[in-house]
Amino acid sequence: MYLHLGNDILINTKNLIGIFDIENSSTSQNTKNFLSNAGKTDRVFNVSYEMPKTFIVCIDEDLKETVYISQISCATLRKRIKIAQTQGY
Repeated sequence: MYLHLGNDILINTKNLIGIFDIENSSTSQNTKNFLSNAGKTDRVFNVSYEMPKTFIVCIDEDLKETVYISQISCATLRKRIKIAQTQGY
């Protein structure tokens, strides 16, 4: 199943680690360090240049993490996953 993050960006939910609210979770020093390190390795992608609401962490076949910054809220992304699951996608 695929999840639309905005601006024609889709991710495979098999690679999805988590969806995080940027405002609430970025207050933690661990999260700040994680996002900073991901940015240094060029593994952070802005899906939109609007006000960011979430960051999505995925992992690829080589166990490398990729972070997507999206303007879509956590609640909306979770609803999209739930709808797709109930429809059998």
